[in-house]
Amino acid sequence: MTLDELLKRASAMVPGLKERAAHTELLRRVPDESVQDILASGLHRIGVPRRFGGLDVEYGSMLEAGAVLSSGCASTGWCYSIWSAHSWLIGFWPLEAQQEVFGDGPDVLCSSSLNPGVSTLEKVTGGYRLSGHWKFSSGSDAAAWVMLGGNTPGGLVWMLLPRSDYEIIDTWFVSGLKGTGSKDIVVEDVFVPGHRVTESRKAGDGDWTGWDIHQDDRYRMPALVLLGWDLVAPMIGITMAMIDEFTQRLTGTSGPGRTADSEGVQVRLSQSSAELDAARALMRADIRETFKKARNGEAFSTLERARFRRDKAFVAQSCLSSVNRLFELSGGHAIFDSSAFQRHHRDIQAAVRRDGFIMELGGLQYGRVALGLEPNGRI
Repeated sequence: MTLDELLKRASAMVPGLKERAAHTELLRRVPDESVQDILASGLHRIGVPRRFGGLDVEYGSMLEAGAVLSSGCASTGWCYSIWSAHSWLIGFWPLEAQQEVFGDGPDVLCSSSLNPGVSTLEKVTGGYRLSGHWKFSSGSDAAAWVMLGGNTPGGLVWMLLPRSDYEIIDTWFVSGLKGTGSKDIVVEDVFVPGHRVTESRKAGDGDWTGWDIHQDDRYRMPALVLLGWDLVAPMIGITMAMIDEFTQRLTGTSGPGRTADSEGVQVRLSQSSAELDAARALMRADIRETFKKARNGEAFSTLERARFRRDKAFVAQSCLSSVNRLFELSGGHAIFDSSAFQRHHRDIQAAVRRDGFIMELGGLQYGRVALGLEPNGRI
């Protein structure tokens, strides 16, 4: 299947996603109909390892599809991107864990909260005993599995738990990305077998389990280098939607004030569309470079890792700037619930709130390393 064919499938879903966008916000989760549409389209299988029924296409196809879906409904596109990225991540686990997840087929969804949250992890014979409370598990309602972070003396580990081992707590009452259902996860004294645990920093960077099993370039690089673009892609889609909406609303208008005749309107549209084009070009260039290095079996330097992390933050902030610039000139009617403008504006504010997408945090390490200092944060 080609990228064009996949994007046609994604584009065909956009009208329905737009129609359901307000309902998705009211539900505060992705509607079952949208979940089924995603699975029926096969787009989710971009992330699934081929041996379990995944598509033989480039990982970047998932990012492109995520952006298109997010232009219809940011919450749905956000969850799609996360679900697909998690299907890729599962390929880093031991084969036994992968078989447990995909044993009944490829259309299994997995949510996550990859930081330790407030948790305790005790080493026991054959694995760990886990208890804790985690936040921001997007797409959790439709997921049959969850990935959770936990601290060990050796560092952060990620664990796979089936739906029977955790409780979802509905805390998702928010202003943006309302439909992602990014609820809390609670685990009470659950046994996690050792084969369902992997060290996050070693995945694709010393622990070559994924590469040995799949012989796919996406497992021949540090997982942390590629992870995060799945959340940036929906921001591209939100920006696409804002620019399209702004253009459609003003095309054909004339006269004084905020119309197509206004040079202020024209300049802002030019600036915002240029930011989008630059952001998308940078994401695509980084993905190409990342996979070229993986294909050639090259190591990723500290500076390169810091640069890729910086670029995710830069693209995120570029999208924020692009959307904000147009929203500021969208007029009073843009704040009505019936207007898509206000939803795009709220969604981009929510999307960029993670530390990794703020230049002072996500972009900081590049400056340190470029100046000859050691990184003092995650790259």
